[in-house]
Amino acid sequence: MNRIVQIFKIKDLRNKVLFVAGLLIVYRVLSAIPIPGVDSLKLQNYFNSNQLLGFLNFFSGGGLSNLSVVMLGVGPYITATIIMQLLTMIFPKFKELYYEEGARGRAKFNQYSRLLTVPLGIVQAYGFLNILIRGGVINQPDTFGIWTNVIIITAGSMLALWLGELITEKKIGNGISLIILAGILSGMPGYIVQLQVSYPLTPEHLPTYIGFLIVAILAVAGVVYLNEGERKIPVAYARRVRGNKMYGGSQSYLPLKINQAGMIPLIFAISVLLFPQFLASALSFISPDLAVKANDIVSRVLNNQLFYGTFYFLLVFIFTYFYTAITFNPEEVAKNLQRSGGFVPGIRPGEATTAFFKKVVNRITFFGAFSLGIIAILPTIIEKMTGIQLLSISGTALLIVVSVALETMRQINSQLDIREYDQTG
Repeated sequence: MNRIVQIFKIKDLRNKVLFVAGLLIVYRVLSAIPIPGVDSLKLQNYFNSNQLLGFLNFFSGGGLSNLSVVMLGVGPYITATIIMQLLTMIFPKFKELYYEEGARGRAKFNQYSRLLTVPLGIVQAYGFLNILIRGGVINQPDTFGIWTNVIIITAGSMLALWLGELITEKKIGNGISLIILAGILSGMPGYIVQLQVSYPLTPEHLPTYIGFLIVAILAVAGVVYLNEGERKIPVAYARRVRGNKMYGGSQSYLPLKINQAGMIPLIFAISVLLFPQFLASALSFISPDLAVKANDIVSRVLNNQLFYGTFYFLLVFIFTYFYTAITFNPEEVAKNLQRSGGFVPGIRPGEATTAFFKKVVNRITFFGAFSLGIIAILPTIIEKMTGIQLLSISGTALLIVVSVALETMRQINSQLDIREYDQTG
């Protein structure tokens, strides 16, 4: 509570927080403006019959649920970023640009991602609109009307990206993540109302509510532990004499996070699950009828709870290992440690240290990947245990909410600590 009071006492920090809040309000207003010709009842039924649209709604910051002008949100940009990350594994030039050229290279890499967002937004908007038209959710417009909506939706996606980057510049959390977080939280009141209407809080339903509350608390605690948990590897530094001075001889530790990949495996897995539907939507450029049929087949397959849950868990598990292998290179860490005169007590420098890091990382990554997979399929598990679909917690939404909240508070605390240091210094 003291930290919150400090935020609003410091003028500069208070202005930043209010600026970010204002941009999020602007985005929520845009997400409430629907495109023309939407049948709200048919839209709701269409959403209820396709759970993958819930994932798309996350990435849109809640704008997809009423087919707003920002219905795609930051989804095309996230897809573009994932494609660019994969290209770093195929083309050495992109890898060098992203990892070795510093801030200037990252800025250029991000610019390529923004440029790729435009064609991806056009394809997704056109394909999705055609599927909704065929499904009767949107009234049939003429060709000019379709392409007008495509341009509006693509522009809305770029506007969402711009708002996210403005938020990021204030260093009060990641803008893209905060937009997604705002969309998730905005749906909570409606979810609670729907829950109360379907399952009133009576003595008959009280045990179910208590059980759900316990599971929710345990899930939040698990997500916090998964995000903050780390294995501390002790590191010692040998003493070195330079001139008349002695350096080193100190001890420290190397923190290895249990979940080094963060939310990336979930996003990768969701992208793979959505890719067949994306291809089905892209078929609209060839044949709208074929696109509708392909979309129906994909929806039937992925709406199979057993197949969906198993496949989703395996994807998250595999991608956790995959992304950890990209971001953490045991051989490079061992070399850097040796160059700085450091070593792990009881382990010989060089190949033995590399093998030790590989062993430790594989062990903690297994635990992290398994836990992340369980969180991802938590809604399916709860629905099977209780038989009540409305009581299912979205593991993906839960992980995003907790992770974004922790990261935002970490950045705010960092700014507060800097100001305290300046005042005491």
